[in-house]
Amino acid sequence: MYKSVARVLRDDFRQNPVDVMVAVGEPAVLECQPPRGHPEPTISWRRDGSNLDDRDERITIRSGKLMITNTRKSDAGKYICVGTNMVGERESEIAELTVLGKI
Repeated sequence: MYKSVARVLRDDFRQNPVDVMVAVGEPAVLECQPPRGHPEPTISWRRDGSNLDDRDERITIRSGKLMITNTRKSDAGKYICVGTNMVGERESEIAELTVLGKI
């Protein structure tokens, strides 16, 4: 007998990213816990509306965390965490990354 499996992606993020302020050259970490879903959603990040290029060796996305090493002024912007599964996608609240220059 075939069992129907409900595919779901809830609306509420378990943890939204928050604004972060770092100095140039410091690491930046934005954290996100996507909504629960079935199947479990995958996480990606967008900056200012564009998908992040995770081929950049300074950028790591692991377990919902976005880690940027050796932060540059150009990394500043508005970041959104995106949870996606076959049902659809949900976007987190916006978190702003501010990168302060050396004095």
